[in-house]
Amino acid sequence: MARDTTDHTPLTSVDEMVAYLADGCKPREAFRIGTEHEKFAFFRADNSPVPYSGEASISALLNGMQKKLGWEPIMDGENIIGLAGGDGEGAISIEPGGQFELSGGALETLHETCRESNQHLSVLRDVAEPMGIRFLGIGGSPKWTLAETPRMPKSRYEIMTRYMPKVGSQGLDMMYRTCTIQVNLDFSSEEDMRRKMRVSMKLQSVATALFASSPFTDGKPNGLLSWRGDIWRDTDNARAGALPFAFNETFGFADYVEWALDVPMYFVVRDGRYHDCTHVTFRQFMAGALKGEIADWEPTLGDWTNHLSTLFPDVRLKRFLEMRGADGGPWRRICALPAFWVGLLYDDASLAAADDLTRNWTHADVIAMRDAVPAKALAAEVAGHSVLDVARQVVDLSRAGLKARARLNSEGQDESVFLASLDEILAKKTTLAEDMLALYGGRWNRDIDHVFEDYQY
Repeated sequence: MARDTTDHTPLTSVDEMVAYLADGCKPREAFRIGTEHEKFAFFRADNSPVPYSGEASISALLNGMQKKLGWEPIMDGENIIGLAGGDGEGAISIEPGGQFELSGGALETLHETCRESNQHLSVLRDVAEPMGIRFLGIGGSPKWTLAETPRMPKSRYEIMTRYMPKVGSQGLDMMYRTCTIQVNLDFSSEEDMRRKMRVSMKLQSVATALFASSPFTDGKPNGLLSWRGDIWRDTDNARAGALPFAFNETFGFADYVEWALDVPMYFVVRDGRYHDCTHVTFRQFMAGALKGEIADWEPTLGDWTNHLSTLFPDVRLKRFLEMRGADGGPWRRICALPAFWVGLLYDDASLAAADDLTRNWTHADVIAMRDAVPAKALAAEVAGHSVLDVARQVVDLSRAGLKARARLNSEGQDESVFLASLDEILAKKTTLAEDMLALYGGRWNRDIDHVFEDYQY
């Protein structure tokens, strides 16, 4: 997330929180696609991580991008921590370990999305190359220990770093040593949100399997195909996971709000300063728990918006839905992930078929798949079916949805062309992680440094 929200509108009731989410409903013709991707910055000379400060650094990359793009710097005190584009242009931000992120603009087609990521990487290469910096597109940091990984001077990350070890065993690895590709998608009504949330929550681990690309940790195989997927099994389970109530036929905005109210907060921002609020839930905050601790203790709409951004379920509800299950990956995967979900969720027939396909899956079935996928990926099972077979069916549904959208590029191709990398995985029955492990045991001669050469942007 590039920038935390400042909105001083007083927040006095749960109904206002529900209304905030419901205001995300929009007509189908206004549906957009917002794609985010992260990558690890490294020095080409020795494959070491890039620090925040210095002539060749994360801050230098941000300043260089600012000069190229003309975007507004986002500051945390005296430190540049991101860039905000103009209307609809998106933002650039940094994750806790220096992972460099593009939060793309709200675009109409996948052709535009793919062009956006290509243009971003082209400009970034122009800035990074003179510094000897390149970028690695996979889901988990393959070599650097947690101690070797740099830390970015961002106030919310300082609070999270102190808090994570209290609530899970892998929160710091999530923050500092993982990368993802995500897509943000719209809904037209509470009913539309409900169905999209239910379907995507059930299928999120199928996306984890298809995009598995984090088989290395600390310079060697970690025994998993999606280490990133495994990390999310014990990061902070009070705010993460597959939410059981989202499977209910009556699930709505109010249910999500009631859950979010009882999740511990991370912070509130007052006059540019971050106050650690991990000792209270938002419900307690609403009841006056911070009175006497901070001067402006009354909750605001900005506080609520920021709190929603600190929740980490497999599908996150804001005024849109965030698909959060995939590992980071090479450039073609940046286009494939939004294609996978747009085809499923933006076409009524494909969405209905995916809902029917998963209708009998219980929450226990989905959790069992979620637990198995990090190690087994496509070889895992759900409700008596292999994830590979389910993935084939789901990709076919996505393809049908993309063809039905009939959004063509200048060459007359529809958006289903962006599923090609997933078709390759399904044809081979092996994930990118398994390809990397084969290289590690073969041509790489068990030297992890080769991953930086073969999977760099």
